[in-house]
Amino acid sequence: MKFYTKTHQYYCGIDLHSRELYVCILDSNGKVLVHKPIKAKPELLLKIIEPYRQDILVGVECMFTWYWVADLCEDHGISFILGHALYMRAIHGGKAKNDKIDSFKIATLMRGGMFPTAYVYPRQKRGARDLLRRRMHMMRDRAELMTHIQNTNSQYNLPEITENIRLSNYEDLVKRFTDPSTQKSIAFDCDLITFYNSQLSKLEWHIRKLVHDIDYHNLMLLRSIPGVGDILSLVILLEIDNVDRFPTVQDFASYCRLVKCKKESAGKIYGTSGGKIGNAFLKWAFSEAAVLFLKNNPDGKAWVEKKAKQFNKAKALTLLAHKLGRAVYFMLQRKTVFDQKRFLNS
Repeated sequence: MKFYTKTHQYYCGIDLHSRELYVCILDSNGKVLVHKPIKAKPELLLKIIEPYRQDILVGVECMFTWYWVADLCEDHGISFILGHALYMRAIHGGKAKNDKIDSFKIATLMRGGMFPTAYVYPRQKRGARDLLRRRMHMMRDRAELMTHIQNTNSQYNLPEITENIRLSNYEDLVKRFTDPSTQKSIAFDCDLITFYNSQLSKLEWHIRKLVHDIDYHNLMLLRSIPGVGDILSLVILLEIDNVDRFPTVQDFASYCRLVKCKKESAGKIYGTSGGKIGNAFLKWAFSEAAVLFLKNNPDGKAWVEKKAKQFNKAKALTLLAHKLGRAVYFMLQRKTVFDQKRFLNS
């Protein structure tokens, strides 16, 4: 957890919503100068903070509408910080909770140096990152459609579908079933899969072109890892943005949800905590990379089998994902390609 501790003359805490903001401005002594709601319009926000522009800090909680406030502050040279939603417990507690109270608490946390900060992702890459996240959502939808076809096939105890459904002949899939309503259901699934295939290929071409223009060298470094292809390297690179923002490899592993934190008090351990804190997309990417790393890789399989004997297979894959995360951190820092021999022997 990182706190913003730099002092300012004025602190503007905003309880942010899609259509309305509740703004609270405090001075360095804690006196409330402004405390009122406004419409979520850039000109209104600039007008309300104009008298304090000489040294004001604007802070909001990290939610889906923070982009425009961050960009507005950047364009007008106003200091801006983003609050980590899961760490900002102070604004969620209390007997009463409303927008007015929340905005005051945000401003008070900023003034007291207890505002937990989140990373303000650069606007130049934000669209590409969000597009990749959207692609992941569509991929899961397509996987659900293919799973439904498999499950329906099992319901009727039909011969196993051996071919890849995504690439198979959809007319043959429909003809496997005799009931007209079931045929209609499977045909509907097949039509949607065809549509997803077409749109996802266009989307992936667009993303590749964007990232090649942004950071082609680091993309090639990531692709030197066995099993890490175009999309997986894009996900990892865009979710990290700049590896230098992590002071240590431990900080990076924690951000990627590759480690668990002990919950301890008075010498007693009560399990783990903080499982939801970190980047879920990097967690998925490194878990996926661990599985793909083993494909056509005898040395990698031998390493996992050795660890599986010590623990179990699931734990061995978790250890491999953690190890890959650490390797990526040092690869991006040192600008070196992946060395499998060194990786497996370390």
